[in-house]
Amino acid sequence: MAISKKIETFLSSASWIRKMFEEGERLRKIYGADQVYDFTLGNPNVEPPAAFKEALKKLALEPVPGMHRYMSNAGYVETRTAVAEALAEQTDLPFNANHIVMTCGAGGALNVVLKTLLDQGDEVIILSPFFVEYKFYIDNHGGVIKEVPTTPEFKLDLGAIGAAISPRTKGIIINSPNNPTGVVYDAASLEGLGKLIAIKEKELGRPVYVISDEPYAKIVYDGGSVPSVFNWIKNSIVVTSHSKDLALPGERIGYIAYSPKIEGPELLLEGLIFCNRTLGFVNAPALMQRVVAGLQYESVDIAEYQGKRDILYNNLTALGFKMVKPQGSFYLFPASPLPDDVEFVKAAQKHNILLVPGSGFGTPGYFRISYCIDKKVILNSLPAFKTLALELGLTP
Repeated sequence: MAISKKIETFLSSASWIRKMFEEGERLRKIYGADQVYDFTLGNPNVEPPAAFKEALKKLALEPVPGMHRYMSNAGYVETRTAVAEALAEQTDLPFNANHIVMTCGAGGALNVVLKTLLDQGDEVIILSPFFVEYKFYIDNHGGVIKEVPTTPEFKLDLGAIGAAISPRTKGIIINSPNNPTGVVYDAASLEGLGKLIAIKEKELGRPVYVISDEPYAKIVYDGGSVPSVFNWIKNSIVVTSHSKDLALPGERIGYIAYSPKIEGPELLLEGLIFCNRTLGFVNAPALMQRVVAGLQYESVDIAEYQGKRDILYNNLTALGFKMVKPQGSFYLFPASPLPDDVEFVKAAQKHNILLVPGSGFGTPGYFRISYCIDKKVILNSLPAFKTLALELGLTP
């Protein structure tokens, strides 16, 4: 079958996670599920909070007349209002329903934002390591990708970002807590980014948008929190979903929120609504919009994820693996003990440990561990990690 040469190329460059997942299926058939340690997918294994189940049951037993019909392409006003009220409380900014567009998850939200903002050839900066789909989303809408590295601790490198901004730069995508590193960008970093962007906007005579991808914003450890870009950056847009905080990835429910201080808010809202419709997403799912409206302060049990992080971080660092301790999300991003991260992943595979090479996230020399899996799998994997560490000559 003949398909687009571009898509054929993209398939080969975007297949690491899928390849490792398929390898896991093969190994489970051979060795049994309890002998395969699959750390590849960021697919939450926890159940949604009790409040979600109660809200869903109530809606099923007491249906709202017409609740399955079309609605405004921005989403239900009551849901957008609930989101806006939560953001207003968090940021002390005057959010209202007109600052919110409900979307089919964060992926849908990102595509809507990029379609709305980009002209052919506009540049979008992404920070490595990055979620691999960013490159394809930008390409979807005629954008040009500019990869900028973070610091060795995976923090914002403001000097590198400033050097990368050009007359064609339309926006920057940031992701905090980060996939794959688990790093949270602190308030000082966001303040610095805001000042840098303001200087560049003055030079260019137009906005440079900071698009903050935040599906992990409530999954933060050790009593920490995620500072809001809205408090530090004027032309900021948040895209997010309830896939992680409410463990609803299959429901595809998320939203776009843009700052009350943003330039040209009326035209931006019109553009977002138009693109939400014409990209084919049309609306976020009606049922889920109604369910999540009252759940803006709910989340899954973060302590469960923190416990899994601690088991892996403490045991792997004791074996000699080097990594930045994650502050959030549910990933670890250790340095590869071998210069070639792909070769390391292959070596781990021989012990039925399935990982994703850092090359898949734009940062060779590392590998990603996703620990949103059963705790028993993590515990069972530790002897295999020990054997692997000894085989590679690691020392604490």
